[in-house]
Amino acid sequence: MAAIETKRIRNVALLGHGGSGKTSLAEAMLYITGSSDRLGKISDGNTVSDFDAEEVKRGFSLSASVMNTTWKDCKINILDTPGYLDFVGETFQCLRVADSAIIVVDGKAGIEVGTELAWNYANEANLPRAFFINKFDDNDARFARVLDDLHVTFGKHICPLTIPMVKDGVVTGCIDLIDESAHVFDNNGRHSVEIIPEESMEAVSKYRDMLMEAVASTDENLMMKYFDGEEITHMEAINAVHEGIIHGDIVPVFCGAATKLWGVWTMLDKITESFPRHTAKKNERLADGTSIEITPEGEPALFVFKTVADPFVGKMSYFKVMNGTVKRDILVKNNTTAESEKLAHIYVTNGKKQVEVDELCCGDIGMVAKLSSTNTNDTLTWNKEMSFAPITYPTAYYAKAMIPVSTKDESKISQSIVKMIEEDLTLKYENNAETKQMIVSGLGEMHLAVLCAKLKNRFGVSVNFDNPKIAYREKITKRVDVEGKHKKQNGGSGQYGHVKIRFAPSDDEGLTFTVSVVGGTVPKNFYPAVEKGLQDSMAKGVAGFPMVGLAADLYDGSYHDVDSDEISFKTAANIAYKKCLEQAAPVLLEPVGDLDITVPDALVGDVMGDLNKRRGAVMGMTPAENKKGYTIVHALAPKAELADYPIVLRAMTQGRGSFEFTVNGYDTVPANIASKIVENYKNANA
Repeated sequence: MAAIETKRIRNVALLGHGGSGKTSLAEAMLYITGSSDRLGKISDGNTVSDFDAEEVKRGFSLSASVMNTTWKDCKINILDTPGYLDFVGETFQCLRVADSAIIVVDGKAGIEVGTELAWNYANEANLPRAFFINKFDDNDARFARVLDDLHVTFGKHICPLTIPMVKDGVVTGCIDLIDESAHVFDNNGRHSVEIIPEESMEAVSKYRDMLMEAVASTDENLMMKYFDGEEITHMEAINAVHEGIIHGDIVPVFCGAATKLWGVWTMLDKITESFPRHTAKKNERLADGTSIEITPEGEPALFVFKTVADPFVGKMSYFKVMNGTVKRDILVKNNTTAESEKLAHIYVTNGKKQVEVDELCCGDIGMVAKLSSTNTNDTLTWNKEMSFAPITYPTAYYAKAMIPVSTKDESKISQSIVKMIEEDLTLKYENNAETKQMIVSGLGEMHLAVLCAKLKNRFGVSVNFDNPKIAYREKITKRVDVEGKHKKQNGGSGQYGHVKIRFAPSDDEGLTFTVSVVGGTVPKNFYPAVEKGLQDSMAKGVAGFPMVGLAADLYDGSYHDVDSDEISFKTAANIAYKKCLEQAAPVLLEPVGDLDITVPDALVGDVMGDLNKRRGAVMGMTPAENKKGYTIVHALAPKAELADYPIVLRAMTQGRGSFEFTVNGYDTVPANIASKIVENYKNANA
């Protein structure tokens, strides 16, 4: 297969709310262009992009899928993204390498939360974008209403390129406003041109004026022609739309019905004519905040944006050629690990189908298998010390404890979870030494449920989930003087240790041990034994949690010339520690931290009310800098109250809200709550 040159490559990400029809649109694009010999259906589980067993089972996309097709001498790389928030990391991967985005909108539902989020994601990625109003043939669909809502919500740059054609009150095709031609479609998506029916002429006049005004706004000469009443030519309009899309002055709107193949042919034409290529942005962002000029004839450089842990093929690394041309068997250096990698085989993919190629030009997307030291976000170059700007993922806060079902599962779980984290960087895993639990964190319930299923299907590892334990601690609140004496005689040499210790709260994390013994009542060689005895004892407080912030001053005691040894004084220190717990009024401490919640202004009151129920303290509010209409609520909150917060906040804000939480210390647990925690702990360890 000959390499496609850069100017004929289009990388398009499909975004939108779950169920809006992204996968169906991708399927229609592949079928119409002949890249697929059948029109797959989500309900039948046979679409090109949703090929994973879990996706087929659940009936929606769980991961990004890379496909490609050719239309009018242009190669279109289609990046189909999931619509559910639990898998937004996959969306961010595609946005990093896409050169434009099409946001799919359900013609019946109109603007949904996923539509707004898709717009924001594309905005943050600085991507040119368009809308595709899907299911426009449905009787309940209202193109005019949806278009007006898009215009009001996302601004004056929204303008239609195609509109529904209505004949005898029924949608029968679509009208291309640039060509001023009516298109009707057959069962294979091919279109034929008809005369625009009289019923649609009023709409054509209205929306073509809107389009021509947007076209004119991209160039002063066109603006003069528009105001002078001169006709803007077909080629001038196409070029203006192209420039307008690149610079964000025009956000075109298409309409169609993906499952019927309506409107897709027309949209494909516009993608090849007007959508930007990789070089349109001139420069590529680097990790250090600078940028580098894109040179298709320069040295090869590629960016790995996605990794798949396939148990049969091995690790599959999806990449975009950011510069130059990448050829088979080329030796490149991973600038993250400093290791060399050989690209022995290069593939382009259509879902799970792989086709080997000899080379890929600048701007193209491919896949290479079995790279030993390469992971997502790595930059591979031939002879340059640089790294492309990495993908920024949302932090995972929805945590669960993983419990292996069997001993066999326990032995394989660490290796398997590492492979899954290589694939999905929104997952986090830790073996918590304090709570003795394996903790995995994701973006939501479905995210972890899918992880569980993949561990079983791919690696044969079965796990159950439980609520993670909170790493509580204890601290004394009073200064006390106590005595610890250990005396034991079993015939022959015995054991004797005697200490007097003054305990007090300390601001330091662990044990602050001092000695003020006078007169040698406790010999110096036993001081370390006393300290070690206290350190060992601090592993458990009165409620069973570690003791922190303890100051202990050894000020007196006694010893026996024959019976005293280190063990005796360690034991005596332990006895003194237990007496301290009885007298020094210990309290339970819990991890607390800074909670910053970003929500729409209208929902601030709801969020603050919910925070009060979670023992949170609001510390202030500030407007969100790059998010108009959003407020950041700054609060302090205990970690124990935030276990379900990712789910609750998403439900409360319909997915619009987000938060960041950082544990920065410990605070006293209220007595009524502490008593329940202690009781539960003792029952669990009885």
